[in-house]
Amino acid sequence: MNLPNKLTVVRVIAVPFFVGLYILGFYVAACFWIALVIFIAAAFTDMLDGMIARKRNLVTNFGKIMDPLADKVLVYSAFCLMVGDGTVPAWMFIIILAREFAVSGIRTVAASEGIVIAAGYSGKIKTVLQMIAVPVLILAHALSQFQIVMTIGQIFLLASLVMTVYSGIEYIVKNKGVFSQ
Repeated sequence: MNLPNKLTVVRVIAVPFFVGLYILGFYVAACFWIALVIFIAAAFTDMLDGMIARKRNLVTNFGKIMDPLADKVLVYSAFCLMVGDGTVPAWMFIIILAREFAVSGIRTVAASEGIVIAAGYSGKIKTVLQMIAVPVLILAHALSQFQIVMTIGQIFLLASLVMTVYSGIEYIVKNKGVFSQ
């Protein structure tokens, strides 16, 4: 397994630690800070594994499939926790998940035909916005006396929702041919 793929696997392994510490943050405030560091470090591996893979020509089908999946496991675990504590509205999370199920369905059909579809640019922007929204929202919990931090996090969350819808529509339109084969 090459280095970019190992970084992807590390991102998945970090999720249970992040989840546990986030939950503990409501009882021990310092845990929010540790969860924040874990999330940021895991998000950083996303950027790093892609850079290394492209620079060293280590792009693999495993990476094309697992990298976006690892991102989803990390970010959607955070969103799920945040729906539970009221930070993220459930309807937003449902729209985000619906887009992911649609994209995953297209990828599954394509894979059954031997076609691997890599993440598109708008989907990457969506992921970046989500990976900014989550730590800002965690920071808002850690700094609960500063409402402005929560407002900034909500703005990034809304921007990520807009990109989620846009990138989902774009993905479906670009790959509609998968269903005609």
